[in-house]
Amino acid sequence: MTPSAPAQPISFDDFLKVDIRVGEIIEAAPFPEARKPAIKLVIDFGPDIGIKKSSAQITRHYTPEGLIGRRVLAVVNFPPRQIGPMRSEVLTLGVPDADGEVVLITPDQDTPLGGRLF
Repeated sequence: MTPSAPAQPISFDDFLKVDIRVGEIIEAAPFPEARKPAIKLVIDFGPDIGIKKSSAQITRHYTPEGLIGRRVLAVVNFPPRQIGPMRSEVLTLGVPDADGEVVLITPDQDTPLGGRLF
């Protein structure tokens, strides 16, 4: 995958509409029903947002057992999306490595669950 061109400029108010929060993966399992190799995630975003499900195409760099306890960033205010038999409630964020495989975005220090990106 090659880097994409920068997106069109948006206003700061548009940016604030995207609610990106810190969560901790509490469950992870293979997702063989997905069209592309993926892992089903259950992520705890703390008491205000709660526990949400997500599907992520991250099998190149991660195993389900290695994801438990990892803090990740996710968009929590998109509408749920049906992915095969699973209803994905949040979009777990990542960036492509040199081969186009997803690398998760994680805080580099301990942060409270549900903390909002700004």
